[in-house]
Amino acid sequence: MKILFILSLLIGLTLTHITAQESDPNFEAAKKQALSENKHILLVFKGSDWCAPCIKLEKEILETDEFLKLAKTKFIIVEADFPRSKKNRLSEEQQQQNNALAEKYNKNGYFPYVLVLNKDGEILGTTGYQKTSPEEYFNTLVSFQ
Repeated sequence: MKILFILSLLIGLTLTHITAQESDPNFEAAKKQALSENKHILLVFKGSDWCAPCIKLEKEILETDEFLKLAKTKFIIVEADFPRSKKNRLSEEQQQQNNALAEKYNKNGYFPYVLVLNKDGEILGTTGYQKTSPEEYFNTLVSFQ
């Protein structure tokens, strides 16, 4: 029983660590990481609790093991979320960062809006939700390079 508990704890910690590596909410930290790892930035604008295409993009593409495995070879993922529900409200600091990112990269307020940026934050290409496989979506993103 003790071994099962320890094993469950280790698996939980490992999954938390893997998930934390998949998306970085701090854009400046992501830029530094992209520079040091020679990767591009995948900036995802979403409305996690109100935007149906955003939710589909998350579930069908971005959260899949297949996409995450491919993406971590080429991208540092940054999510700029704009939830509407009070229970999903972001910290003031995070909301300010997301607002600044929207002012710079998403002035038209598109959701979902996915940008591939180089290490300096320059736009290489953009897309949104596509009814496709995770691998095909990844290939679309890589084609912007």
